[in-house]
Amino acid sequence: MQTVASFLIARRLKVPTPEERLIEVEPGVRVLCHCHWQPDRANALTIIIVHGLEGSSESQYMLGITDKALAAGMNVIRYNQRNCGGTDALAPVLYHSGLSNDVAAVAREVIARDGVSRLALVGFSMGGNIVLKLAGEWGSQAPPQFRAIAACCPAIDLAISADTLHHPSNRIYEKYFLWALRRRMLQKARLFPGHFDVARLRGIRSLREFDDRITAFYCGFTGVDDYYDRASAAHVVDRIAVPALILYAANDPFIRITAETRRKISSNRNVAFVETADGGHCAFIGQPSRPSLISGAGAQSTNNDHDDGYWAEHEIVNFLRRF
Repeated sequence: MQTVASFLIARRLKVPTPEERLIEVEPGVRVLCHCHWQPDRANALTIIIVHGLEGSSESQYMLGITDKALAAGMNVIRYNQRNCGGTDALAPVLYHSGLSNDVAAVAREVIARDGVSRLALVGFSMGGNIVLKLAGEWGSQAPPQFRAIAACCPAIDLAISADTLHHPSNRIYEKYFLWALRRRMLQKARLFPGHFDVARLRGIRSLREFDDRITAFYCGFTGVDDYYDRASAAHVVDRIAVPALILYAANDPFIRITAETRRKISSNRNVAFVETADGGHCAFIGQPSRPSLISGAGAQSTNNDHDDGYWAEHEIVNFLRRF
């Protein structure tokens, strides 16, 4: 109910008009970022927010956390993954869960161009996997401006989560994702004739099949197992060298975190893993002023005009206030 409610309930969110910026993440490939700057952008904490599968910078959780972060005095960059946010026509490429280098390129751009002195990463679902993967890959060699990371319901173990999505109780979610991904593939084929074979879509009934026939095939993997293995942040989460917050709900319908990954998380003293009984997938809708579950210094009250009951958004912003 929480998961569906977070998708269907319209939120009255009005964020300031952003600066639109196209950033080249590899030769010939650009992504669209919506940038919100504080008056003193160099000294404010800058957060790069990465959305989930078939989301965009306009997803409600992206706007919700932007509203709260701006009120807390932070710069916000709402990042669109490749093809997202209306950018299908920019290049004949697809996006996938392992593109941590794209986020790294955006981080380098704002550090060099805007002179930001403090940087944090935030990700939801698929985006949570991407930012955790980047932080783990950076390890102790991250840019000195990189201070913290937060992930909400990250798809950190891709294979088991994709398989759980195929369970009968989750077919509503899988059908939606497949509809959206199929539509995007057909759009890409129209925009770039000869680059994509839409016949590969025939007979696809699961996300695993889509990732095998489409994602892995067009994104340089040998198959779906290679893709899920190489793109999962689970392999590097134990290398994260900055303070990190992972929020996860035990009743998330399809994101699963394996016992081995949990062991890696618990072995890393930089990572705070907060698991709630309730919350669904990236929803966490409740009463305003719900108590914080973050331990340690820096947790702050959420009694303010921006406390709208979206608990995870508040937890993340309150966590980042420390940096």
